[in-house]
Amino acid sequence: MTMSRRTTLGLLAGVAGMLAVPFGAMAEGPIYLGYQLPLTGNTAQYGQDFKTAAEIALKDFNASGKLKVPVEIIFEDSRSDAKEGVAIARKFVDDDRIVAALGDFTSTVSMAAAQVYKRAEMAQLSQTASHPDFAKISEWQFRNITTQAQEGVYNADWMNEQGLKKIAVIAEQTDWGQSVVKDFAEKVKANGGEVVFTEFFNRGLPDFRSIITKIERAKPDAIYTGFFYEDGAQFLKQMKQLNVETPVYSTSAAYNQKLVELAGPAAEGLFLTVTFLPNSENENVKTFVDEWKAARGGAEPGQFPAQAYDAVNIMLEAVARAYPDVSRQNVRDELAKTKDFPGVTGVTSFDENGEALKQLTKATVTGGQFVPLK
Repeated sequence: MTMSRRTTLGLLAGVAGMLAVPFGAMAEGPIYLGYQLPLTGNTAQYGQDFKTAAEIALKDFNASGKLKVPVEIIFEDSRSDAKEGVAIARKFVDDDRIVAALGDFTSTVSMAAAQVYKRAEMAQLSQTASHPDFAKISEWQFRNITTQAQEGVYNADWMNEQGLKKIAVIAEQTDWGQSVVKDFAEKVKANGGEVVFTEFFNRGLPDFRSIITKIERAKPDAIYTGFFYEDGAQFLKQMKQLNVETPVYSTSAAYNQKLVELAGPAAEGLFLTVTFLPNSENENVKTFVDEWKAARGGAEPGQFPAQAYDAVNIMLEAVARAYPDVSRQNVRDELAKTKDFPGVTGVTSFDENGEALKQLTKATVTGGQFVPLK
């Protein structure tokens, strides 16, 4: 009877001890993150870049020995479709192994998925969702890219300093494009300037010449653009074809060496803001660029894969700080504590709303290269 009682007490003590151990410490297998991104469709080139950048960051992190268990990333293709993004978010939150999510690419898809992550209380970190309202959705949303509320104001002040008062604005017809125009135009007006022309276009527009002709009629001092490199290259080529020499400014979304490759000499003199330049002397940047070139046959990375690389590393550092209790709540809390993270897109901290605090750099295209302006 005594032995039976001791055995029972021992078993109960063992069970109690197991329950007291945090889940992360008990887990012998990998820690999982989810990453939703467009791997097919008309924005697949961005998703593929994100995936390569994430794999580089993950490989280096797992090799560092910071954790006793490996971290794995489950990639899912959203095709830049909001409905698909929501379905992936539901899949991730229903998977008890996944402690946090990265993505999506566009603000539209990221914000649709955010509603799922908000209800399920899972952290979501987007590398590129720059719509002003994204991080406002809940305490579970974060981003490590500057917003158009930041860039628009910065660029409007920059152009005002150059004496450019009459501005024509074009942007793609998306939530992001709407925010490009809104925040920039408000600051131009506050600075005493005037937006003399505004038009939105559908992404992938093959012919900008009618828009360029309308812009010429408005006689602006400069043109401010909200486009990605494919549309940017097309627009700049057709500007040159029509012999329009009005200076063109753009957001960091246009930054990609492929823009120069596609536009050729027409890209010369483009002004834009950036947070990443591959020719930087920063050691973190050099390491990333070397690994990217090895993975991509010598091609240089653009700003967006650099943003993805930083996002994944920021998330991995949050997981490491949460270990061994790697719960969804703890990962979110550690993510919120991110301060002065030394990324390749600059030093990043999150404010109390999950917004990235980082500096912008003024740049231009000279001799076929993006270079910082002094």
